[in-house]
Amino acid sequence: MIRIVQLLCLAGLLLQCEGQGIQTCLSHPTYRPAENADITVVCGTNHMFLKVFICPMYFGGYNESLMALNAKFNVPSCYGVADWTVNPPVLLFNFSISQEALTLCGNNMNITSQVGSGVFSDFSQIQSVNVSGLINSWDPSTSTITYRQQLMYQFSCLYPLQYLVNNTELSVSGVSLAIKDNNGTFISTLGMGLYSTADYTTKLQIPGSGLQLKTRIYVQVKATNLTNKFNVLLDRCYATTSPYPTSSTSYDLFVGCIRDAQTKIDWNGMSQVAHFSFEAFRFVEHKNLSISTFYLHCATRLCENSTCASLLPRCARKREVRSAEADNTSPNVTVSSGPISTRVDSGAPVNSRLTSSASIPQLTYVGVATGLLSFFLFDWMSTSGLAQ
Repeated sequence: MIRIVQLLCLAGLLLQCEGQGIQTCLSHPTYRPAENADITVVCGTNHMFLKVFICPMYFGGYNESLMALNAKFNVPSCYGVADWTVNPPVLLFNFSISQEALTLCGNNMNITSQVGSGVFSDFSQIQSVNVSGLINSWDPSTSTITYRQQLMYQFSCLYPLQYLVNNTELSVSGVSLAIKDNNGTFISTLGMGLYSTADYTTKLQIPGSGLQLKTRIYVQVKATNLTNKFNVLLDRCYATTSPYPTSSTSYDLFVGCIRDAQTKIDWNGMSQVAHFSFEAFRFVEHKNLSISTFYLHCATRLCENSTCASLLPRCARKREVRSAEADNTSPNVTVSSGPISTRVDSGAPVNSRLTSSASIPQLTYVGVATGLLSFFLFDWMSTSGLAQ
C-alpha cells in the first residue's frame, strides 16, 4: 500500500514537472543525451555544490523529481532543486560534508594515506579525504520492460589534508556520465595570527625599530568556515629570511616533537585552532644590520577528529639551519606571517649561530670569565713583581 502511494505521489510530481520543463527543454540545445560535461562540481570547505544540466534528463525520460543523491528517493533533502532562470537550465544539489549530512544521503567519505614527498618528505603519512557519491535516476515504469536508459552521475572531491599554509588546489574528478575537473582552495579557511599575550587576545604590534630580542611571540593557526570533522595539526613551523617558504635560509622552530629550546607548543591537533610560542631571535646573516627581518611558515595538516592523536608527527628530523635552494620542490600552499623584525639595542653585531635566549647567556658568561681571568692574572703579576 505504501509503495502504491509513493508511486502515485511521484507520478503527480512527474506530470507537474513535465508540464513546466518539457516546453523549455524541447527547443534548447542541451535537449540531447547526457554527456560528461553536463555536471559541474564545486568543492567547498563546508559544503559541496553540484550543478547538472536538466534538459538531458528530460531527453532521457526523467525530470528533477526522478533524480536523487545515491538513490535516496525517500529522503526529501536528497533531491535537487531545478533552476529554470539560468541558461542552460540546471538541477542544483547543495549538501554539507559533515558526517551527519553525508550519512543521510548515502555519500561516502574515505581517508587515504600515502608517503610524504617534497616539503612533506619528513612525514611518513600524508592524508587525503575523498568525498564521493552518485546522482541516480528512478524509473517510474510499472511494466516488465522499460525504454528509459538509466542515468547515473558520479562525482567526487579530493581534499588533501596537509598544507604548507597559504595557497592550495583541490582536485575534483568524476566518472561515468559525469567527469569534471575543478580547482578549489582552502586559503580562506587557514590563517596565521601573531599575538603578544598568552591568552591570544592581543595582536602583536611590531614597532618600526623591530622587536627586542627574547620577546615571546604567540602564534595561532586557525581554520574557519571548515566542516567540524577536521582539526588543525601543525607538523612543522619554521622561519625564513624571505617571504618565500623555500627560497631562503630557514630555521626550524619545531618539527614534530623536536623543537628549539625556546619554543613551546601549547595546543595542537585538538581542535580547529593550534597554538605555540617562541622567543624573538636574529638570523646570523643579518649580523651587520640593526634590524633582522624574517617570516614564519607552518606545514599544517587537517586531520579527522578521531585519528589526530595517532597522526602526531614523529621525532625523525634533526633541527638545523639549511639553504632551501637545495629543495627543488615548491609547496602547494603557504600560510605565512608577515615580516617579523628584531633589533639589537646596543647596535653591536650579533656573532652567534642564531641569537636566541640560549645563546645570549653564553656570551654573557664568556665576558664574566674573561674579566675574572684578567683580574687573577694581574694580581699574580703584581705579587710576583712581574708587573713592575
